[in-house]
Amino acid sequence: MDSSNQQKTFTPYWFSEALAQEPNSYPIPLENDIQTDICIVGGGYTGLWTAILLKQQQPELDIVVIDKGLCGSGASGRNGGCMLTWSTKYTSMKKLYGEQEAVRLVKASEQAVYAIDDFCREYNIDAQLRLNGTLYTATNSAQQGGMDAVMAQLDKHQINSWQQWQHEHVQQAAGSALHREGFFSPAAASVQPALLARGLKRVAEQLGVKIYENTPMEAISTDSPVTITTPNADIFANKVVLALNAWMLEKFPQFKRSVVLVSSDMAITEQIPQKLFETGLKDGKTVIDSRIFVHYYRSTPDGRLMLGKGGNHFAFANKISAVFDQPSRYTPLLRQSFNRIFPSLQQQPFAATWTGASDRSTTGLPFFGHLNNHKDIVYGLGYSGNGVAQTWIGGQILASLVLEQQNQWSQCGLVSGPKGYFPPEPIRWIGAMLVRNAIRRKETAEDNEQQPFWIDMQLAKFANAAGKADKR
Repeated sequence: MDSSNQQKTFTPYWFSEALAQEPNSYPIPLENDIQTDICIVGGGYTGLWTAILLKQQQPELDIVVIDKGLCGSGASGRNGGCMLTWSTKYTSMKKLYGEQEAVRLVKASEQAVYAIDDFCREYNIDAQLRLNGTLYTATNSAQQGGMDAVMAQLDKHQINSWQQWQHEHVQQAAGSALHREGFFSPAAASVQPALLARGLKRVAEQLGVKIYENTPMEAISTDSPVTITTPNADIFANKVVLALNAWMLEKFPQFKRSVVLVSSDMAITEQIPQKLFETGLKDGKTVIDSRIFVHYYRSTPDGRLMLGKGGNHFAFANKISAVFDQPSRYTPLLRQSFNRIFPSLQQQPFAATWTGASDRSTTGLPFFGHLNNHKDIVYGLGYSGNGVAQTWIGGQILASLVLEQQNQWSQCGLVSGPKGYFPPEPIRWIGAMLVRNAIRRKETAEDNEQQPFWIDMQLAKFANAAGKADKR
């Protein structure tokens, strides 16, 4: 077939930028049967952090990581690069896990941000990590006051890293006059997500982890030892870690009602450093608004502006289709949001758009456990669009489960399996469409300072009940 007629493989912006820095790097697929102490399936953040943390604790372990593509080519290499915490999810965590555990998880999520920054410095990972904090804002009167309840709870336990900024300061720091209210926390960062993922791969290999890319898991046998079947070879492992996140649903249908796959769509401009400076965006802080399906944006070190929006495409039957691996079909929606937030940049074209699959759980929080109560197979998924920093916690949990340690990680509230289930298809998808469209109408009305329809307000509450509106 003439190459001009072949469909070109789509590579999201961040991942393309990261691979350009590895001109002499070639993926190594698994060709021969092997035995190993631990096989980790999935070479994204969760799998790589788990491998690294295991090696740091027990260097003698033989550890293998396999990925069906390239390490970091999934959600880890195509998210918005916003390293946020669980502090604003305190209320949900308190209901799920109790007060003491919620406090501990808030602290752990903030610790994760600083730990990743320290790790990158120690191992010379140039992931463009900028520890400039995050700004949570309200962009209309309906959103104002949305942070008050959780701020009071965090204050009560003396774990509140947030401070409310004056109106003018918010607008200046956020680069937009649209923002009416804002809370800033220094415990957050922005990062080039694919560079972080590829950096973790490099460090894992330096520590002795064997990594095989372009090696999908075709089947798993739970006999002892556990056998992972790949296209050209089998892996016989004493322990297995399933770190597939959204791709978990392809092989393990028991999780299909535990999460819903929803897109987060992103756009990035060409280099416009002077224009960004003029707006007020002078560092790497992330800015998040108070919608249910949030807008998030931040600048890059080379002077680009990245804007994303969650809650667009809901996958029917949770199938990862071509929608998740192509330029965003929601580019007009991204353009509308971009122009509204940055009216002075309306003529600025996008250099690229892309889509990522978010595995959103019923609680908006990840969950971990043993697959079918098998003591030698552990898993974790459900980061719900807030996992760049939290995968470090996921790695701690999975490493502790693998090593059968009795500690704060293996016994934390997240190690409880799914905490709820979505309805079966087609009810789930039809319901998701009803709720999504109601939220869109509700938030459009609020943007125009109008009263939303009563029915839209009631339907939007289903998103709150599913853990989606707890401030990301």
